[in-house]
Order: sequence, then C-alpha cells, then structure tokens
Amino acid sequence: MTTRSDQGQRRFGDVAPTLAELTDRVLFDGVWQDPSLSPRDRSLATVAALVALGRTEQLPFHLQRAVDNGLSHDELAALITHLAFYAGWPAAASAIPRLRELVKGSATP
Repeated sequence: MTTRSDQGQRRFGDVAPTLAELTDRVLFDGVWQDPSLSPRDRSLATVAALVALGRTEQLPFHLQRAVDNGLSHDELAALITHLAFYAGWPAAASAIPRLRELVKGSATP
C-alpha cells in the first residue's frame, strides 16, 4: 500500500489548492518516489540546493526529512560546511541556525 502525501495540502492548500495538489501528487508522490535515487540521496541534493539558493524558510522541513531519510546531524553540518566553499559563506552561515534548531529539537532532556 502506497501512502499519498498531504504536505502541500496541509501547508498551503487553503490558499493555493493547485500548487498543493502538484506538490503532493507530482513532487512527493512522483519525483520523491522515483527509485533512480534513494530518499537519502534526494534529501542530500535537496538540502544542498536549498542552502545554495538561500531558501532557509524551506530548510526546517527538509532537514528533518533528511534525518528521517538517514542523514545524521554531523553529515548535515559537513554538507553545509562543504557548501560554504561552493555556494558562499553567507549561504552556509544562514543555514546553520536552521540546523541548530533541528539539533536542539532532537536533543533528549
């Protein structure tokens, strides 16, 4: 049984139903399910693109998804450090607070 995504519907379906439908059915139920790349590799590529493009608002969701897909916090920190040299220091520095939020949110008391 395949689970259908509802991320788009939950995030912005109330104001942009067509975008929500495309996000859920094409992006998450189609592109993300293509077996040509593993979910871990897709997360690595997605986080890298978001950092490089400075799309920090989208990072919390995709950083958590990356962890869920098998990337560790240390690997994500190494990725962001690597990107500092290719995407620019400001892009990497802007991503670090989002990674910090994820790490603090997953810390056990």
